[in-house]
Amino acid sequence: MVHFVGAGSGAADLITVRGKKYLEEADVVIYAGSLVNPQLLDYTKDVCTIYNSAKMTLEEVISVIEKAEAAGKMTVRLHTGDPCIYGAIREQMDILDEKKIAYDYCPGVSAFCGAASALNLEYTLPEISQSVIITRMEGRTPVPARESIQSFAAHHATMVVFLSTGMLEELSRRLIEGGYEADTPAAIVYKATWPDEKKFICTVGTLAQTAKENNITKTALMIIGDAVKGAKYDRSKLYDPGFTTEFREATR
Repeated sequence: MVHFVGAGSGAADLITVRGKKYLEEADVVIYAGSLVNPQLLDYTKDVCTIYNSAKMTLEEVISVIEKAEAAGKMTVRLHTGDPCIYGAIREQMDILDEKKIAYDYCPGVSAFCGAASALNLEYTLPEISQSVIITRMEGRTPVPARESIQSFAAHHATMVVFLSTGMLEELSRRLIEGGYEADTPAAIVYKATWPDEKKFICTVGTLAQTAKENNITKTALMIIGDAVKGAKYDRSKLYDPGFTTEFREATR
């Protein structure tokens, strides 16, 4: 059996109870060593065999899984955050389907949730933004043309940008071209929920400057939109005494 497990956003105690249980039981762990907190490996048993997938190809990962299956061993494929976001799990699952190897998927706390916790931030403020766009700039890996930063910026929704810390000048240019004002609030969160977490409030126009002044070159998320800071929002209808719900009548 193979368990795909989300490691969480960084802090070792932010893995799910189920994910921790799988790590404790695993005979083999293949973990994304470039991003997963190595402290999570402390949950494994002494006889667990551990592989760092940062140094492996897809074919090598599958080979390790096949050998573990042939030996009747349980494998944990440990991905950063929640692996449904930029986790490259579908290609692994498709191969396992072809090889008739059973697997399941244990979700984790995504970095965009960890970044919100670092800032005590609510992405979906009433009358400010009710949508969160998760995207990235194209680098060596392309992005479909229909998913350009400019097209998303036109919505003025809250935007969380992954994997783009080295391209902030271009990110700012595209955000402004798409419709955000240069003084739109923004934030950079470096290694959200890790012990060395850093967070900076800035604007769309000062993203690159802020990163340069603080030596942030990778492993950061950018959050864009009025939900970041100072927006005047309406209170939630759900808890408004004048609003009737399925569970209570309005009191005024």
